[in-house]
Amino acid sequence: MGSGRVIAAVAALAAVSSVLTAAPAYAHGSMGTPKSRIYTCFLEGPENPRSAACKAAVAAGDSWPLYDWDEVNIGDADGRSREIIPDGKLCSAGRDKYKGLDLPRADWPATNLPSSGTYTFEYALTAAHQGTFELYVTKPGYDPTKPLKWSDLEDKPFYKQDDPPASGQSYHLTATLPGGRTGRHLIYAIWQRHWPDSGEAFYSCSDVLFS
Repeated sequence: MGSGRVIAAVAALAAVSSVLTAAPAYAHGSMGTPKSRIYTCFLEGPENPRSAACKAAVAAGDSWPLYDWDEVNIGDADGRSREIIPDGKLCSAGRDKYKGLDLPRADWPATNLPSSGTYTFEYALTAAHQGTFELYVTKPGYDPTKPLKWSDLEDKPFYKQDDPPASGQSYHLTATLPGGRTGRHLIYAIWQRHWPDSGEAFYSCSDVLFS
């Protein structure tokens, strides 16, 4: 092989390596504690999940979306989440790809939470970005067997912070739990990136049981 071809081949390999190395920058995250619906189903195994709810999610939207557990997003949300995500599609961020996450069921795997006090949420990430985290909780009287609407959530987040601390593969969101709730509820997380970096936002639904 001539020197020109060797140089071209090396350049091509370098370009491929660069693309592969950059790929993780396009992945992001989802709530890890309490686990989001998509993260739960991913950990159960997309091809053969254990829980009835995750099986139903796969039946509704196939298994392959679960491998993208860190990508329930809208690329240009720019703080307009309530305007651009329709009622009944909050958990999928209005994306058909993730429609299985919107299934209204009372048997989604849930995490036990204390009824009050301080709790540290852990947001599992595959790429860190500057941005604002908001956590919302469903109102008293929430019915998980009905499609989730914006009006089911409290108007204001019980936690909101720019660039919370991160260690390992998680952001750590230390919040005061809202109180006044027992039984099954849902925590809705919005991670809104900041311009000029990006207007992208990520969303997750975590089913919880307040003790």
